[in-house]
Amino acid sequence: MTESSQPQPNVVSYSRLLDRAMRILGQRDHSRAELSRKLQQSAQRAAWAQKKEPEIITEALLEQVLDWCQESGWLNDERFTDRFIQSRSRKGFGSQRVRLELAQKGIDREAIDIAMEETDVDWAACAAQLAERKFGHPLPTEWKEKAKVLRYLQSKGFQTDDIQSIFRNFDD
Repeated sequence: MTESSQPQPNVVSYSRLLDRAMRILGQRDHSRAELSRKLQQSAQRAAWAQKKEPEIITEALLEQVLDWCQESGWLNDERFTDRFIQSRSRKGFGSQRVRLELAQKGIDREAIDIAMEETDVDWAACAAQLAERKFGHPLPTEWKEKAKVLRYLQSKGFQTDDIQSIFRNFDD
C-alpha cells in the first residue's frame, strides 16, 4: 500500500463515525444534540486514551451521520422526549425537573411543552406516591412536617400545585 492511498489518521471516516453512533444509540435513545455531543467526546476520549492527536470530525460529516440516523429511525427527538418523560416520572422526578433535564439534553422548549401536554403522566399522583414512599401513610398533618414534605417534593421538581393537591386530597 502506498503512502498516498492511506487515509489521513486524524480524520474520522463516515463509516467509523456511523458505527460509533449506532453503538451509542443501541444502548438507549438520545436526542440529536446529545448524540452529537457524545460523538465529538468519543473522538476526544479515544485520542486521550491512546495518547494521540484527536480525530477531526467535520461539521458536515457529523450532520451527514445524524441525518442518516434520523432518516433511518434510529434517532427521533419526539420518541426520546416521550420515553425520557416516562422514565423520569417513574424514578420520582417532577415536571419541572424533567423540563430542565430535557432542555439540557438539547430539546427545544416548544417540543418540551408539546410533549408535556401530550403525556399521560399524572404528576400529582406521582408526587403522592413519592411522598408516601418517603414519609409513610398517612402523610403528616402538622404544619412543620407538611413543610418537610413540601421541600422534599420541590427538590424533586414537582410543582407547588401538585404538592398542595396531595394535602387537599388527604384532608378530604
